[in-house]
Amino acid sequence: MSPVIVVVGEALVDLVIGLDGTVSAALGGAPYNTARTCGRLGATVGFMGAVSDDRFGTMMAAQLVDDRVSTDLVQHVSVPTTLAAAELDAHGAATYRFYTEATSAPALRPAALPAATETLFAGGLGLVLAPMAATVVGIVERVGDDVMVMVDLNCRPAVIDDRDRYLGRVDAVLARADVVKVSDDDLAYVSPGVSPIDAARRLLTVGPRAVLLTAGGSHVTVLTAHDERVVPVEPVEVVDTIGAGDAFAGGFMSWWSASGRRRADVADVEGLVAAAAAANRVAGIVCTRRGADPPWRHELGDDWNGPEWG
Repeated sequence: MSPVIVVVGEALVDLVIGLDGTVSAALGGAPYNTARTCGRLGATVGFMGAVSDDRFGTMMAAQLVDDRVSTDLVQHVSVPTTLAAAELDAHGAATYRFYTEATSAPALRPAALPAATETLFAGGLGLVLAPMAATVVGIVERVGDDVMVMVDLNCRPAVIDDRDRYLGRVDAVLARADVVKVSDDDLAYVSPGVSPIDAARRLLTVGPRAVLLTAGGSHVTVLTAHDERVVPVEPVEVVDTIGAGDAFAGGFMSWWSASGRRRADVADVEGLVAAAAAANRVAGIVCTRRGADPPWRHELGDDWNGPEWG
C-alpha cells in the first residue's frame, strides 16, 4: 500500500557509549526511529532518506522492512553510513557527537511524495546537513494543501555550524507546518533567554497551528492560538531516553491517522490532547528499554485506541 505517512530525513548508526566505557552500535536517526515507531503501531508509513550500501545500511533497510515501513522511497548511496556517538550519563540521558562528512544521510536528493500522502514528518538533522537540508525544506514547501505537516525541531547544536542559516530553514518549514514538536532544550537554542512557554507561543506566530512542548519526563504542553493544555507523563523506570522523543512523534502521528483525523482537524484541541496522551504512552515504553526500541501496537493494550475509535 502507498504510505499515508511519509517520514523524511536521516538514518544513521548510534554508537552508544555507557558510563563504563562499553560501546554498542544501534540503528537510529530521529526520522528513522519515528518511521519505525509508526510501522510498529500499524500505520501505513514510508521512509524517505539516503541509506548506504555498506553493512550498516543493509541492516537499516532490513530493519525498516521488519518494522513494516515501506522502503520504496529509500535512496541507496555508495558512501559510508553516517555515525553518531551517544554518550550516556548516570540518568540514561544521551549527549551526541556526529560524524557526517562524506556520509550517507546528507546525500538525500529531491523526490516526489506519493499521491496518497496525508501526513509529512520532517526535522532533526534534516534541517542541518547539506545538501539534505535544502531537499527537506523544498519537499515541505511544495507539499499539497491537504497534507498535514509535522515538524520535530530536535536541535543538535553540536553539529550546527551556521546558526542563522539553520534558523532560516526552521522558519521556512514552520511557515508550512501544522504541528510542531519541540523540547525545552530546543527552545533554549532557538530562543535563548526566553522561557520555554513564551518561546513556544512565539512559534505559533510563525505558521504552525499547534505546538507540542515536551519537558523531559514531567509533562507535555499542547498550545494553540486560543488554548493551552498540560498533558501529564506517567512515571516509568528509565533505562535510557534514546529515541523517546522520536517515539512520541511516531505515536502522535499514528494515533492521529488511525483515529481518522486529517490536516483540518488540527484545530480541535481535544484531539491534540488525546493524541499527545497516546504518544506519551509510546514514549514511556521506549524509556524502559535500552536504545530506540519502539513498542508494537499489541504492547499498548486495547485502551490505547480510545473509546471514540469503536
